[in-house]
Amino acid sequence: MEWQVLFFISVLSISVVHGQVSYSIPEEMAKGALIGNIAQDLGLSVDRLKSGKAYMYTGNTEEYIELKRERGVLLIKDRIDREALCSKTMPCALHFQMILENPMEFYTVTVEITDINDNPPIFERVGMKYEIIESALVGARFVLEKAVDEDVGINGLSNYALNPSDNFALKTISRGDGTKHVEIVLQKPLDREKNEHLSLILTALDGGEPQLSGTMQIIITVLDANDNPPVCLKQEYKASVVENASAGTVITTVTATDVDKGNNGKVTYMIPKSAGTNLFEIDADHGVLTLKGNVDYEKKKLYELDVQVFDQGGLFDVCKVTVDVIDSNDNPPSINIMSKSNTVSENVKTETVVTMLNIQDPDSSDNGKVMCLLNENIPFSIKSTTNNLFTVVTDNELDRETSSEYNITVTCSDEGVPSLSSSVTLTLQISDVNDNAPVFERSSYEAYIVENNTPGLSIFTVKATDADWNQNARVSYILEDSSVNGVAVSSYVSVSADSGVIHAVRSFDYEQIKDFQIHIKAQDGGSPPLTSNVTVKILVQDQNDNPPQVLYPVQTGGSHVAEMVPRSADVGYLVTKVVAVDLDSGQNAWLSYKLQKATDRALFEVGLQNGEIRTIRQVTDKDAVKQRLTVIVEDNGQPSRSATVIVNVAVADSFPEVLSEFTDFAHDKEYNDNLTFYLVLALAVVSFLFITCLVVIISVKIYRWRQSRVLYHSSLPVIPYYPPRYSDTLGTGTLQHVYNYEVCRTTDSRKSDCKLGRAGSPNVLIMDPSSSGTTKRIQSEKSILDEPDSPLEQKPPNNDWRFTQGQRPGPSGATGGPEVAMGTGPWPQPPTEAEQLQALMAAANEVSEATATLGPGTMGLSTRYSPQFTLQHVPDYRQNVYIPGSTATLTSNPQQQATAQQATQQALPPPQASTQPEPPKAAQTPASKKKSTKKEKK
Repeated sequence: MEWQVLFFISVLSISVVHGQVSYSIPEEMAKGALIGNIAQDLGLSVDRLKSGKAYMYTGNTEEYIELKRERGVLLIKDRIDREALCSKTMPCALHFQMILENPMEFYTVTVEITDINDNPPIFERVGMKYEIIESALVGARFVLEKAVDEDVGINGLSNYALNPSDNFALKTISRGDGTKHVEIVLQKPLDREKNEHLSLILTALDGGEPQLSGTMQIIITVLDANDNPPVCLKQEYKASVVENASAGTVITTVTATDVDKGNNGKVTYMIPKSAGTNLFEIDADHGVLTLKGNVDYEKKKLYELDVQVFDQGGLFDVCKVTVDVIDSNDNPPSINIMSKSNTVSENVKTETVVTMLNIQDPDSSDNGKVMCLLNENIPFSIKSTTNNLFTVVTDNELDRETSSEYNITVTCSDEGVPSLSSSVTLTLQISDVNDNAPVFERSSYEAYIVENNTPGLSIFTVKATDADWNQNARVSYILEDSSVNGVAVSSYVSVSADSGVIHAVRSFDYEQIKDFQIHIKAQDGGSPPLTSNVTVKILVQDQNDNPPQVLYPVQTGGSHVAEMVPRSADVGYLVTKVVAVDLDSGQNAWLSYKLQKATDRALFEVGLQNGEIRTIRQVTDKDAVKQRLTVIVEDNGQPSRSATVIVNVAVADSFPEVLSEFTDFAHDKEYNDNLTFYLVLALAVVSFLFITCLVVIISVKIYRWRQSRVLYHSSLPVIPYYPPRYSDTLGTGTLQHVYNYEVCRTTDSRKSDCKLGRAGSPNVLIMDPSSSGTTKRIQSEKSILDEPDSPLEQKPPNNDWRFTQGQRPGPSGATGGPEVAMGTGPWPQPPTEAEQLQALMAAANEVSEATATLGPGTMGLSTRYSPQFTLQHVPDYRQNVYIPGSTATLTSNPQQQATAQQATQQALPPPQASTQPEPPKAAQTPASKKKSTKKEKK
């Protein structure tokens, strides 16, 4: 950019020095652009500007220019728009003063703003519309709108241009104020019939560089004038009418046009009366000529009419119409089918005859000449062999897939006027031939499957279609033999023969195989079959199934590598770098590193992306020599997988110092690992035992509570049984001895106790294998039964619990009352409820075992018992006997008793040898049954 600096300095004789400087700059300069070096132009130094605190005084006007005292230059402070600042005023300048102090001085500064061509000419309106009649005279003038250009001088509006200029010329007139008057002048007549609308473009140009312009559209509508007469479309119209046509028959239509518009173009038709005929009439508005009367071919064969056509302005034209009267044709042709085919194969040759027809027309002359045609767009044609014989043949190849059926319409017309015709429709079926191979929807496919899929998963579906029909269109899909990495492709995928569904045969691993191609053949069911092939590319998509693998530092069980960090290491010192890889791909293989655990977290940090371990503060003497860092490496998969690595860092300056610290490192680690393992294991075992015991105790409590509820609601009475004390009657059949037992039972049968031989009468239980589980009794030398007056005699029980005579053991005719049989001695102590229930349980089980041992019908006690004492004489107290406060239920089930006896044999020690004589085998006594019951409970 070129600019000039005008400098003028005036020195006065007074103490204040005045100076003036002028600059000339173009408008629209950028902010901060240099105007001039005012210090140099005024002959001042920069120091003087600084010491004098030079500043610009502009008054109340906006500041566009600023002074830089440090450099002594004037700069553009804000963008200057000459058009906004001065409008059309020339020249345009900014006036201000620069003032200095110590001593006070001021200088006048003038900055002239020159114009640049930054504004194009602009029309106030986008377009103008005029309506001009086509009969307007040449030289007519029409005033146009002027354009406005904000620029001045050469950059202002220069001239106008008009395009196109066929009918109009542009004329401009310069005014005294510098503006230009513009108008268009008609220089060529208008013709609405040729061009009803004219579109002109008026362009305003300025004189700047580059030249700018503005445009305005001028739309001229040409109005019509009646300057064109009506014109007949044809000078002569020829028509014919059948002699027996009815009144109102349309003969022809006379058409005339008038290129004028509106009423000037409206046409009226009329037949003059001078024609001398009243047989025809014409529609005045549309020119339709119709038959009004009856014409006779024998009277007149030809009529000539003059039809007048005129518009509303009086202009007219004449159309000639010739009407021929022809003989009537009143017999249509008759069509007879001689032979036809209902079905034809699609591969037949051309010119094959499918139908033969015989056509008859009784009319004469041209009315008897017949011509036959077929409907369009069918591959058939009709040929005439003789005057009356026609054949329908194929004239093109047939394709069942395009059309499986054709409706052939044969239309026969005579040559009469009007022509009469007849038609018949023939239906022809096209049979299929296997001439189309299956076609896949695409030339190739791409299928995607995520790795680690389930075998049998549906991957993709290929689809092929066959244009044939029935069996020829049945498509089967076959997987062609190929190999992938040396393995048959059938071990990877399979294809459903019917549906084309591709299934995965195995689970894919992206790290082993990323993609492979298979070839699928589609085969139809025709004979011979036709096939087509397609390639399917199967892409295995990655899953995040591989955790990161740490390559460095190497983790070994036998040795530990420590990284050395000198105590003089600065912040950011690179200790080591953790290197890891991930076998996955994509974002599943993006790794990030984090410090999970450290001896001193304030000393080290790990780079999130690069895995670099660096110090984050200065190493001090207080830092431990042995530092242990646990770094976790995570990938970016969903869900993410991770791996940890332990980095040992030695903060030391020499190797011996490190060696002493890391000698027992492996031992400490192994010890800590083992201790943690055993602590966790012990905690798990204790927790498991506690929970198990708690569940068992709760289950037992609930079970017992339910049993007590059942016992409480039971209607069966609890019948205690007290074994009687039988005295020796020397042959009466009663027992000779009485045995007393003390049985202590708890809710837990394993804690029950059994004491034998109270009051100086100990008893020994001996298990003899030959006794089938029966307990042998060895009595001491001195029996309690030998002392009839012993204080241990039992008190007689309540009379409600006495046996009748028939129920007592021994001969049926035994003497003595119930008191004698049951004994009259008192009980040593009042029996408790538990003792009474235990006695009842032993007695009930004794009866069952004795019966099973000695056979049916007897109690099986001994040979001294009477056979008459049968099982039916004693009530069975074993069935459904409930013990209050206990969960045990007495039963007489032999299987349960046998099971209890076997358990007793396994639990007791082997039989002990005894020098005392063995008493005769007898059934279990109540006391022995108590012992057996205790063992059965165990």
